[in-house]
Amino acid sequence: MRPTGTDQTSLIESRAPSVAQMFFDRVRETPDLEAYRYPTGQTWTSRTWWQTGQEVRQLAAGLIALGVTPQQRVAIASSTRYEWILADLAAMCAGAATTTVYPAAMSSDVGFILTDSQSRVVFAENDEQIAKLRERSDELPLLHTVVTFDGIPDDVGAAARDGLRVISMDRLVELGSGHLAEHPHDVEQRITAIQPADLATLIYTSGTTGRPKGVRLGHSSWTYEGAAIAALGLLDIDDLQYLWLPLAHAFGKVLLTTQLQVGFPTAVDGRVERMTANLATVRPTFMGAAPRIFEKAYGHIVDDARAAGRITSWIFDRATRTGLAVSRRTRAGAPVSRRLALTYRLADRLVFAKVRDRFGGRLRFFISGSAALSEPVAEWFHAAGILVLEGYGLTETAGGSVVNRPHRFRFGTVGVPMPGTEVTIAADGEILIKGPGVMEGYHQLPQETREAFVGDGWLATGDIGEFDAEGFLRVNDRKKDLFKTSGGKYVAPSHIESRFAALCPLAGQMVVHGNERNYCVALIALDRDTARDWAARHGLGGATFAEIAASDQLRSTMDRYVQELNSQLNRWETIKRFTILDHELSVETGELTASMKVRRSVVAANYRDVLAAMYHR
Repeated sequence: MRPTGTDQTSLIESRAPSVAQMFFDRVRETPDLEAYRYPTGQTWTSRTWWQTGQEVRQLAAGLIALGVTPQQRVAIASSTRYEWILADLAAMCAGAATTTVYPAAMSSDVGFILTDSQSRVVFAENDEQIAKLRERSDELPLLHTVVTFDGIPDDVGAAARDGLRVISMDRLVELGSGHLAEHPHDVEQRITAIQPADLATLIYTSGTTGRPKGVRLGHSSWTYEGAAIAALGLLDIDDLQYLWLPLAHAFGKVLLTTQLQVGFPTAVDGRVERMTANLATVRPTFMGAAPRIFEKAYGHIVDDARAAGRITSWIFDRATRTGLAVSRRTRAGAPVSRRLALTYRLADRLVFAKVRDRFGGRLRFFISGSAALSEPVAEWFHAAGILVLEGYGLTETAGGSVVNRPHRFRFGTVGVPMPGTEVTIAADGEILIKGPGVMEGYHQLPQETREAFVGDGWLATGDIGEFDAEGFLRVNDRKKDLFKTSGGKYVAPSHIESRFAALCPLAGQMVVHGNERNYCVALIALDRDTARDWAARHGLGGATFAEIAASDQLRSTMDRYVQELNSQLNRWETIKRFTILDHELSVETGELTASMKVRRSVVAANYRDVLAAMYHR
């Protein structure tokens, strides 16, 4: 039974005062149930809530022994793994606040984030992350200790190098055990002293322009997210999550907090290349992911069907048409005829059941966030019996503000507001949000904080959107990304780009350009792995990546995809010319943020001549 409105309000209002308290409440309620599992070689190791609680308590005490005080910042520079979660919980249970650092971030960005956040301790995954810290050590006078998961620690008693001492997780546990022997109640006292408004996390926005800003999120923002999602009745304690999302991103953090509220176990492994194998092994009931994961999965499934021969391709296409027909009738509340139902059962046995098996065979739904999901991709997955629920939020709203539900969803929208959150549309179309998840402000940026809010405490999201007649929110584009052609027509580039991502598995990114021009053009960066697979099937197996990008075969294939895209667009949105780049966009060149969003201004500057040439042919 789904919670009623009264039940939802009660759950949200009675939530724990802090994430630390939320965690130990969960440990007390279900100590012997599985909390996490993580890969150890070829097997998976499981931890109960009680075992996790013991580890977190010792690590938190270790941080206190290192001199960490309430609301001081403790940073984590690591990929998604069990130790990331332990470090995050330990920091908060010590009364400190976590600063998140993407492991792919360049050393200059790492230096800026740690300096701006005034972090005192850093959990660093490996020697690569440690090297970044040592490279910037002269900029980090407050940073004194690095705790490494896999890196090489300094010898115990050795002098600190570059002002930094590197210790292992085991050594931090030893420090914590010693501290607890003398001060057995210190961790509990720290937790009890935490107030809901106290800083829990500093997440630095990846910043598609300029330096990242530190978003200050209090404990109440995260406890709200967990309680609000629990109040929706989407998940229960018998669910199993597969978690690979970057935990430096708010989306991943939301799923961690929701787990504390609901109590389901989570299988953790951030290695994207292991996802397919892990899903088959773990067999989760739900997973959160960015749209690119679904687009790539769909592209691979279609490519596999095409490569298997004409008969398999025909069966796949026929099954897709049947599945879409059933999906559309079901969503419209229309009956499915006996003949169509029988045809679908055959399609399911021959095609869709095998698709579901790729994801473990037990999925109840996926949750998509962080960027726009292509409606055709969402619809295809639904036809295959896999529901993808799209949601919406910002780092500034602790990740989740609006979401579709299994019992109430509409593709092409991000759903309806979560209980306790208000969403309205400004006169110029900008989405405004108010609620418990909204940030306190930007760290040490009072002017930017004032500019982020309008009216009576409404956060200006920077996104343009609209509600439909049934209250579903549609996000059209970033306000700053909309452009106008010389003919006076507005174009939303991300709308075009997400459609292309659904059509073309070869593309890593499409970047549409056309501001004050008489037509739109595009830069297309290839997905390296998919392009190499395509090349092997088209007689280009030994070609370099640049040779593949420049080949006539690829140009012809890409042209067909672009023409298919254009058939779905308004005349003024169509792509008249395009250029295939001979390399991928990257974080290192500044063309992508650490969270893999395109920095349009950097791309436009880097390819100014290429773009100009497409208007002067």
